[in-house]
Amino acid sequence: MNIENLKRVISQMQLSGLGAPFLVLLMLVMMVLPIPTFGLDLLFTFNIALSLIVLLVTVYTRRPLEFSSFPTVLLVATMLRLSLNIASTRIVLLEGHTGTASAGQVIESFGNFVIGGNYAVGFVVFSILVIINFVVVTKGAGRVSEVSARFVLDAMPGKQMAIDADLNAGILSQEEARKRREDIGREADFYGSMDGASKFVKGDAIAGLLVLFINILGGLAVGVGQHDLSFSEAATNYTLLTIGDGLVAQIPSLLLSMGTAVIVTRVSAEEDMGKEISIQLFKDQRALIITAVLIGMLGLVPGMPNLVFLTLGGGLGFYAWYARKAADKVPEVEAEAEVAPEKRAELSWDDVKTTDILSLEVGFGLIPLVDARQGGKLPDRIKAVRRKLTEDLGFLIHAVHMKDNLDLPPTRYRISILGVTEGEAEIYPDRELAIGTGVEGGSLQGMVTKDPAYGMDAIWINLDQRDNAQALGYTVVDPGTVIATHMSKLLIQHAGSLLGHQEVQSLLDTLSKSAPRLVEDLVPKLLPLPTVVKVLQNLLDEGIPVKDMRSIAETLAEKGTQSQDADDLTAAVRVALRRQITGQLTSFEDTLPVITLDAELEKLCLSSVEAENGGGLGIEPGLAERLYQSLADSTHRQEMNGEPAVLLVSPKLRSWLAGMVRHTIPLLKVLAYNEIAETKRLKVIANIGGGSAA
Repeated sequence: MNIENLKRVISQMQLSGLGAPFLVLLMLVMMVLPIPTFGLDLLFTFNIALSLIVLLVTVYTRRPLEFSSFPTVLLVATMLRLSLNIASTRIVLLEGHTGTASAGQVIESFGNFVIGGNYAVGFVVFSILVIINFVVVTKGAGRVSEVSARFVLDAMPGKQMAIDADLNAGILSQEEARKRREDIGREADFYGSMDGASKFVKGDAIAGLLVLFINILGGLAVGVGQHDLSFSEAATNYTLLTIGDGLVAQIPSLLLSMGTAVIVTRVSAEEDMGKEISIQLFKDQRALIITAVLIGMLGLVPGMPNLVFLTLGGGLGFYAWYARKAADKVPEVEAEAEVAPEKRAELSWDDVKTTDILSLEVGFGLIPLVDARQGGKLPDRIKAVRRKLTEDLGFLIHAVHMKDNLDLPPTRYRISILGVTEGEAEIYPDRELAIGTGVEGGSLQGMVTKDPAYGMDAIWINLDQRDNAQALGYTVVDPGTVIATHMSKLLIQHAGSLLGHQEVQSLLDTLSKSAPRLVEDLVPKLLPLPTVVKVLQNLLDEGIPVKDMRSIAETLAEKGTQSQDADDLTAAVRVALRRQITGQLTSFEDTLPVITLDAELEKLCLSSVEAENGGGLGIEPGLAERLYQSLADSTHRQEMNGEPAVLLVSPKLRSWLAGMVRHTIPLLKVLAYNEIAETKRLKVIANIGGGSAA
């Protein structure tokens, strides 16, 4: 039981991240308290092992960000080595007079075995290590870190814009874009930290050199002045111990410097560094063959080490022959590998592709319009359309997935909503569209067409005719604006289809932050979520935004106790939003022009609705045709006068008449008597079935 508890405690310590604080505490202990020689040997060995681990991790790391903690590790390792220098210096100066074994076996081994017991040789070897570390590796790594940090910071805005463009184009999801932004931020933090961390390595190399001279001078002073050693004996003992101590510290320092240089010079790749270098260095057999020939020729020169040169040349030639033979077999193996999976592959749910909510497909001739790298502005315009509609309609418009479609003609585009094609047209990227306004003062040369969004007469003109077209009264737009306008119109028309359960739940979650009790009592206690979704879809289908979610929710909460029918609830919400509805039509005007039905005609329509029991208007076809025509004529007159076309009817008739004219006369708005704001005065401009009224 005690063993299990011990395991549990150790596991909790590991999970809670006590390793780093323990290491910091250990460094403080080494600086202040004396360390026994066995502990010193153990810590020196651990320091060498840690440096090797760090170097190998940098070699096998595929991307620098995979070892993002390297600057911190470098700092801790540097401080550990300096702490060991302090601890070893204390022992060398206190016990160095007793002999070269006084500071532990590791220092003695490096002082005797590595440099042969000759402190002159040791001093030269130590100096070479310091020069390599300080002048070559550390200086180069510091410069690379500084330049990399500068380049990464300069490239951040461009990378962020590229992510936004891919997000707007539908190439990336919100989660993928967020992850990429985090990676960019981490990359900037990493290279900025590495720029500072390289200074640790540089300072460590300088400190090692200074510690060497201080220890030698201090050892001579202590040995001669305090322990009555001869100068030669003191020089032998303290110099060998100091140089051995310096070598034990410099080797891990050189390893960490190499690790720093490796990680800052890495280029992101899918392979580890060893595999990447072998592929890039030996992939071209011509370099190997020429090298083998030159080395072999040198081996034939009299006086040269013939055996060594000929052996190396023959080995390179054999490897070049073997690599070429292996490369010739690769295509066959790859071909077999491509065929085999098709035979073994089984269908899975991963093969079922989800339908894009919004998509824009373009022919290859229109790719420059959607490719930000080629200067395409369409993604930014689509994003602006989405932002505007999101503000106007009151819910988030989904991202548009933009892609090329080689099945389309080169200059044709297609707009799909929920996988269904809703709009398709042909545009010319090297021209502009001049749209007629009805008051043009002349004609233009170009290709006659129709505006894709509203079907107005238009002409595709050359770019040099733009000023002339505007002078004649045409509205001139570029191809990107044509697509964006078409997209905007379709999104408004199908706004109800774009609002689903998830979007409504998001609206309710947002409302719950300011009115939590209202949302809690409404869904699902009073009304199920699908009913709320249907009500909001009905509003959007008739051009009413759902921005005022508080009023909508309060009305549903009030009327939900009386009816669960979505159409009845929609009518109640429309009454609650009457100021918003009439405000959309007349803005700040006090007078609202309306079209009414003759009393007899309205009574006939009401009787028909009641007789059909909610099935629609069952009136005579000839009468229905005349009604349509009269409404269309009145709507056209209002349009020409620049005023809204509003049909005012009984609440029982409103939904049926609105459904009848929604697609045939889209500019006509059908309102019930109780949907008119109290502040608006009505002005009857036409009475259908009873003549016109001023």
